[in-house]
Amino acid sequence: MLSALSMRTTVTALALTGLLAAAPSAPAADRDSSTTPVAADRSPSPDVTAKMSDAVADRLGTGREALVDAVSTDVLSRSHDAKGLDPGTAVAELADEGREVVVDVRTVSRDWARGVAYVEASRAQHGEPEGWLYIAHRKDGQWISGLEGDREFADHVARSPLVGKAERRTMTAYAEHKATPETQVSPAGAQANTNGLLLPWMPDYYMTLTGGAHSHDGATGYWSALDFAGGNASGRVRSSREGTATSMCGPGGGWTRVIHPGGFSTDYYHMVNATYYNGTAISSSALLGTIGTDTCAGGSATGAHVHWSLRTYDANYAGQYTWLNGRTIGGWTWWNGSSQYSGCGTRLGYTACPGTAIYNRTS
Repeated sequence: MLSALSMRTTVTALALTGLLAAAPSAPAADRDSSTTPVAADRSPSPDVTAKMSDAVADRLGTGREALVDAVSTDVLSRSHDAKGLDPGTAVAELADEGREVVVDVRTVSRDWARGVAYVEASRAQHGEPEGWLYIAHRKDGQWISGLEGDREFADHVARSPLVGKAERRTMTAYAEHKATPETQVSPAGAQANTNGLLLPWMPDYYMTLTGGAHSHDGATGYWSALDFAGGNASGRVRSSREGTATSMCGPGGGWTRVIHPGGFSTDYYHMVNATYYNGTAISSSALLGTIGTDTCAGGSATGAHVHWSLRTYDANYAGQYTWLNGRTIGGWTWWNGSSQYSGCGTRLGYTACPGTAIYNRTS
């Protein structure tokens, strides 16, 4: 859908050949042939940052503003901090707080586009950003955007040439595993509930739990996140299971999302020396980066650590952060505390609370 924002876009051209994945080049005659010129009253806000390589911008032609507009409008309609506000008001208020709405167009092919979009977290307090993968399709001159959680996203996954066979199989597996994020799970069957997810470092090594269960943004929502630092794993952050990895902030950014088979995905934030992934198939315990204090999409970090979060998916690929309470990750069953960050993990009769070094176990 398109907003009615009477503004222009800022396109940040990323001359990073080999880092940003570009779609196969379309014939020059086809690049703009189906693009409807964008009227001034359909342009996105000047406070929306659009990232794309020169090659992608060239292939999109005059349609790039309409694409950024469609995606950013959907993002603002889903953002917790923009809830209840019209897009123009929302983006202006975020800009007043020094926060950007970012639409990163990674790949294009004729009437399809794919990338990442996010709303930065406030840099004045501890918290994490809101972000989504998106796929957009241009039909009758109009871009139809689908974010994770939209019916359009599921439809686009099934049809888009920008989704590979292996990735489509993984995403289809979401629909076969209907996780239940609306309720706190019991310890019974919790291991099966998470399909053997590990903690974010190598098995049989340890890190120190620095923050028990808390919400992804440190304020609202399900307590889905844990913080870890130190240990004998050399600070290396690794995937909790095999899946498809995407670097949410782009090259050099310390935020990665991995979508796993069986209905879960995991987020990793504040990393440094992060490996760049763009819908890339990875193995379990694949190297993602190193614990750090990166805030590529806002928030704050005191001391090098990794902020790890659990997300669930339903038949509509509706990714959302979910309760950790009662779930088993890395051989530890995690429980909420009386307040955020105070929760503990239990294993074989032992309780580990913040400040405790714990080993990552496969069983």
